[in-house]
Amino acid sequence: MMTKRISSQESETHLVIVCEDNGVGITDEDKKHLFTRGFGKHTGFGLFLSREILAVTGITIIENGVPGKGARFEITVPKGEYRFTGTKGK
Repeated sequence: MMTKRISSQESETHLVIVCEDNGVGITDEDKKHLFTRGFGKHTGFGLFLSREILAVTGITIIENGVPGKGARFEITVPKGEYRFTGTKGK
């Protein structure tokens, strides 16, 4: 069964949002082109465009999962460029 997990970790300089699953992962060869325009199964704009839009705001995205064990994307947001809303536990 495929499991997906989203978590975050805050440090003094940034917030890292992690989106991961336990699927087949992304091959090392595909990782080289993952954020390249034209790469993919549909329009080829998905991850390329996502990275470009995030970069405008100083946010970065990488994929560092293990092939055969799942995909793992880390989105890094600089300190001062994010905020938390609501109250934990409610």
